[in-house]
Amino acid sequence: MSDKVYDCIIVGAGPAGLAAAIYTARDRKSTLMLEKQYPGGQITVTDRIENYPGYDRISGPDLVMKMLEQAQNFGAELKSGVEVTEITKLDDGNTRLDTTEGPFLAHCVILSPGSSFRKLGVPGEEKFRQAGAGVSYCGTCDAPFFRDKKVIAVGGGNTAVEETIHLAKFAAEVTLVHRRQEFRATPVLVEELMDNVNSSDGNIKLVLDSVCTSINGTDKVESATIQNVKTEETSELDCDGVFIFIGTVPNTDFLKDTFEVTESGFLRCDPVFLRTAMPGVFVAGDCRVDAPMQLATAVGDGVAAAMAMKSFCRDPKWWDMPAFDSLTPGTW
Repeated sequence: MSDKVYDCIIVGAGPAGLAAAIYTARDRKSTLMLEKQYPGGQITVTDRIENYPGYDRISGPDLVMKMLEQAQNFGAELKSGVEVTEITKLDDGNTRLDTTEGPFLAHCVILSPGSSFRKLGVPGEEKFRQAGAGVSYCGTCDAPFFRDKKVIAVGGGNTAVEETIHLAKFAAEVTLVHRRQEFRATPVLVEELMDNVNSSDGNIKLVLDSVCTSINGTDKVESATIQNVKTEETSELDCDGVFIFIGTVPNTDFLKDTFEVTESGFLRCDPVFLRTAMPGVFVAGDCRVDAPMQLATAVGDGVAAAMAMKSFCRDPKWWDMPAFDSLTPGTW
């Protein structure tokens, strides 16, 4: 084990981790990013980004390279292909990270391993999720690219219904495929959905008791195969894109024995300073509880964690400061 103790080790080099590294390195903190795969996370397979402030349009890989170069220009280090396996708080106050390349030591840690979209696992899904070929997991991100086109949405929870309603503002027709008759989404969202479905000029259609079994096409999505789960009958629906809204999976398996997580695996933290239960360890981005799952908010989390880290470095007793005071809405 190296004797070097980094001021900050960042686990994950997605948007949250890269943003945190820019701030910690620029603040002259020795910073190391440990990335299991490659920098960028989910946005590296995003062909067009149009909702990130400051850019009319930029590709995911281009934005990642700009952020990575910026962090490295300030002195941040990156080790790719390094998997963190365990995190331990030491008696001297530092944190030890055991990895596939041996242990590393840090005064502070920012956890930003991100999350992965839950996949359908059907033929055509992987093929058409590359380079804007028609499969998407984010209606907020990609709906404008399907203006006046026909799309299929898959799912039945809050995100699925909310994103379907959003898609309907752009697409000519949205067909929502759900494996049950009843939606798991909150009643107010279902009511809004049904208002569109039942309207004479609505553009949302429902295909219930059904699942998508394949996504078809040559260079781009051209149709999807739908199977009724009760009758097992199949049909093919023409479409220009398929949006999959069946949840996300946080990349936190290696943390579950050490940190408090929700049933779904999202890391618990205080929402003000992004502190975990382990002093000196912060969390940022899509892996935390109640994360908005957007590029801009992940970046904001990284910045917030880096700024909070400065307070801890100045005075370790700051860690025990309450996240909230007695203020109630309207009294500030």
